Amino acid sequence: MSAAGYRRLVVKIGSALITNGGRGLDRSGIERWAAQVAAARANGIEVVMVSSGAVAEGMARMGWTERPESLDRLQAAAAIGQMGLTQAWGDAFGRHGLHTAQVLLTHDDVANRRRYLNARSTLLSLLAVGAIPVINENDTVATDEIRFGDNDRLGAVAAQLVEADGLIILTDQPGLMTADPRKDPTATLIESGEAGDPALRLHAAGGAGRLGRGGMLTKLDAAALAARSGAWTLLMDGRGPDALAQALAGTARGTRLSAKGAVLAARKRWIAGRLRVAGSVRLDRGAVQALTCNGSSLLPVGVIAVSGEFRRGDLIACEAPDGRRIATGLSNYSAEEARQIAGCASQELVDRLGYVGDVELIHRDNLALET
Repeated sequence: MSAAGYRRLVVKIGSALITNGGRGLDRSGIERWAAQVAAARANGIEVVMVSSGAVAEGMARMGWTERPESLDRLQAAAAIGQMGLTQAWGDAFGRHGLHTAQVLLTHDDVANRRRYLNARSTLLSLLAVGAIPVINENDTVATDEIRFGDNDRLGAVAAQLVEADGLIILTDQPGLMTADPRKDPTATLIESGEAGDPALRLHAAGGAGRLGRGGMLTKLDAAALAARSGAWTLLMDGRGPDALAQALAGTARGTRLSAKGAVLAARKRWIAGRLRVAGSVRLDRGAVQALTCNGSSLLPVGVIAVSGEFRRGDLIACEAPDGRRIATGLSNYSAEEARQIAGCASQELVDRLGYVGDVELIHRDNLALET
């Protein structure tokens, strides 16, 4: 354990920050952040970097002033920019005698259990040999169906993969404000809160900038996801000369969101980290009570409606009668079979299906409750 009390941290740097507002990579900033991470490494803190900037750097190299809307041009920009991004981080850390490793991920890489475990093993091995993993979404191949959507959520998934103590999100804002400071000059910084608190979302004004895909809401979603593995999240302005050093030392000013509740088991963290569902089931009040209060499995008798088309083993959402998502889990049945047995008592399953199936629609070991 380091002097700061942290063993392992994930640091995510957004597009606007790392490209100095879209003018190409801020190489002096990268040099500064690398030096501060190197100092943290010397003090016993392992750091995983999640770096945006490939698309923005590609845009700068091509002279494009607006983020492309078409997927193929976005992928082209990412491919062009990723070369410069990787080289910049490699050169910066190399000056401190540290090796870097490029890790490009898509949502499919973590949705598949085997690939998820492979990614985890690779990242832990890189940390064990003293390298600095630099993670980015693989925008050159990601499509709308498989992309994380922004690197804030990718940072949270990285925190889960390596079981980090905390997630630091560096942005060009001081943190979560009580209102949009561009519209309300009286807005003040919210310095602390609990990850997943719905009340915080009321303060998350505005969307992403012209260079990124995220916004304050996605940062709150990322904090809630990171909290599933017990990691706190710090949202802060990363533009100061020693901002990251202060964050790594635990003295930075920003919005710190603590993790509440019990830490999920490893398999349930993997389920919670999957952001795409193939369908959903609507539950009655009794089933909601059984899942949320008793830690029970989901039985077919508690299902009142089935939506979407999914197969056995797919991730599906469990919804309360009012449509609120309360959990996600791996279905033991296809959508067609789930419709056949919805509302069915366990002793009637054979008559409905014509064969002996699982008693549970979703076993509790394959179910992750929402925070």
